[in-house]
Amino acid sequence: MNKPGIAGLASSELADHRQGRRIVAVETTIVDVPTTRRHRLSNTEVTHQSYVIARASLSDGTVGYGEAATLGGPRWAEESVEAIKANIDTYLAPAVLGANALDFEANSAAMKRAASRNNAARAAVDAALYDAAGKSLGLPASQFLGGAVRDRIEVLWALASGDADQEIEEARGKLAAREHRRFKIKLGFHAPADDMARLARIVEALPGCEIVCDVNQAWSEATAIRYLPRMAELGIVLIEQPLRPGLVEATARIARRSAIPIMTDEAAFTGAEIVAQATAAAGSVYSLKLVKSGGLMDLKRAGGIAQACGMELYGGCLLETGLGAAAHLAVFSTLPSLEWGCEHFGPRIVKTDLIRPSLTFRDFHIHCPTGPGLGVQVDEDALAAMTRKA
Repeated sequence: MNKPGIAGLASSELADHRQGRRIVAVETTIVDVPTTRRHRLSNTEVTHQSYVIARASLSDGTVGYGEAATLGGPRWAEESVEAIKANIDTYLAPAVLGANALDFEANSAAMKRAASRNNAARAAVDAALYDAAGKSLGLPASQFLGGAVRDRIEVLWALASGDADQEIEEARGKLAAREHRRFKIKLGFHAPADDMARLARIVEALPGCEIVCDVNQAWSEATAIRYLPRMAELGIVLIEQPLRPGLVEATARIARRSAIPIMTDEAAFTGAEIVAQATAAAGSVYSLKLVKSGGLMDLKRAGGIAQACGMELYGGCLLETGLGAAAHLAVFSTLPSLEWGCEHFGPRIVKTDLIRPSLTFRDFHIHCPTGPGLGVQVDEDALAAMTRKA
């Protein structure tokens, strides 16, 4: 006879079932992982990427992992790995200790009450709880989010060294390996005219490839007005965050003038901010990131809000390792549509990934893990080797 499911358990058995998944510990570690090349943004560059790894232990002995990423400290957003670790240890972990790991909404609400904003910190703990709960039940985390509708996603590669020759060689290698055929070019760290010359060289060297450009908030409205027509001539398909957050009306004005869709990233973290951007027509594509939404369910909600406002979706990243990428893929796999694919190339730009085996990149797609929890196993040796020494 088959064992009864949860619905068939007596009340005392159900209490025991839930008690077995009580959160008994949340621990954190900072890791610093070298990258294969320097990665430049308009306001910083990294040769080492830093993360906070959250480890959640349940009363049944199950352990789950989550990850929070930053870029060069509190530059991309206000959180640094040092602050993330401190806020998890001091505020977020105590807020969920003793709770049932399966109470995803209640745990998320408790963390929101314990720490305002701190989205990356909350996302790391949230992912660890989904991972632990899924492993405890033998279910993929995507099952808690409605179930997967896709098992692979086309994945972009970012070209961000600033050296056109190096970038062209790098892109051709990705094409030859059938790993990537769509590329994002980082702009904003050179003068705009120099960036246009670099961009033209790359486009010419990669015929037939879709090119997205990310300005990382570096331009003014006047600069965008001047150079958007040239980018349209070059066949650029999408422009990400050309102006800094807060300039909603200015961004809307350039969006109206642009033949290329504008993607909202740093300008919208919350649902209200997504609605404000869409209502102003400041962006027609939204970049999804756990470090903005603060948790897996909230990331899926962000996608729903953006789509309800008429925006298309893009799966953004912050150079996560395979662990952080897996958490994003758990959500992305469940979205009804993901028009622009994703850019979770992070596991391939770090010299040492934190999971074994690494995620699969094949035929220009990243394949979504299907195992219990986030579907990946942390490489404890790699984690220990990369842990920041006090």
